[in-house]
Amino acid sequence: MRIVAAMSGGVDSSVAAALLAEAGHEVIGLSMQLYDQREGRVSFGSCCTLDDLHDARRVAAAIGIPHYILNLERQFEAHVVDNFVSEYRQGRTPLPCARCNSELKFDALMERARGLGADAVATGHYARVERPTDGPRYLLRRGLDAAKDQSYFLFSLTQAQLARALFPLGSLTKPEVRALARERHLLVADKRDSHEICFVANNDYAGFIERRAPESRRAGLVVDTGGHVVGRHEGVHRFTIGQRKGLHVSGREADSGRATGTPVHAPLYVTAISAADNTVVVGSRDALARGTLAVSEVNWIAGHAPSSPLRTTVQIRSRHAAAPATLHPTGAVRATVEFDEPQSAITPGQAAVFYVEDEVIGGGWID
Repeated sequence: MRIVAAMSGGVDSSVAAALLAEAGHEVIGLSMQLYDQREGRVSFGSCCTLDDLHDARRVAAAIGIPHYILNLERQFEAHVVDNFVSEYRQGRTPLPCARCNSELKFDALMERARGLGADAVATGHYARVERPTDGPRYLLRRGLDAAKDQSYFLFSLTQAQLARALFPLGSLTKPEVRALARERHLLVADKRDSHEICFVANNDYAGFIERRAPESRRAGLVVDTGGHVVGRHEGVHRFTIGQRKGLHVSGREADSGRATGTPVHAPLYVTAISAADNTVVVGSRDALARGTLAVSEVNWIAGHAPSSPLRTTVQIRSRHAAAPATLHPTGAVRATVEFDEPQSAITPGQAAVFYVEDEVIGGGWID
């Protein structure tokens, strides 16, 4: 089978491509140039860099497959970077890796695969695709390595995409993948994983947004949950729900603590962000708890919404333990979630992904 293998230059995608080639498939390596890495001549995240593209090419040569680079800078700017800036300016916290998967990477890979006459697209994600023996529907499941499972980032995949998607690492653990890379003498065997936003230099989110949108740097008030002013800020894009550090609250937080019943010296967290009136609200950890949330732009893996409320578990962050809940579809692309127990720091802009056991039912963006 002819397979397009997405190669980021990391150990995961490199091993995925190597395993497919060893299995006798005709593998074509494809890397994506996503963004201009010259901005400010400073350090970018360790993902999708020019060095990564070079590593991908060298790995492809080592395992004996052709390798091509696909320039997607214009599309990445429009679908991912612009969304990133817009979301922060609206007081939301974006999830660019999931947005990139949903609006760019898989569409681009599938299109290029068709052009190359390939039957499937493979990536190094820790997730699994299954087709039940009793029906035509494809299932998206968690990777077996709970510590590395990446199904949360793939909730937007459609049946058409799952039908052609391969995740060769879905049944492996990260240590096993590194061991496979060492056995094959791949130069990326011990390359560290990336945990940063690839296109943000020096992990400076606020500076990146301010360079793109100078008007976002707008002073405003920090208030407690009782409405008392406890400090000032330089733009709502500098905050996210649950944030504790960098609040710049004044000594009046002690007074507000007495007024709201919060212990005087208790730590404060961002509990709400209002871009409309340029206000950041802070409160105690308890004030972060919410029992419900609304989700928009929902993708249902089956291709349609459930016909009735569904018992499920819902994951609201990439490292959040999915919590039991009742899922209420409220239309073709909207849903509400009622958790059995309140969850902390539910953050607008992040993804809420729905599971039944280890199967991804769907997911969308938290309002």
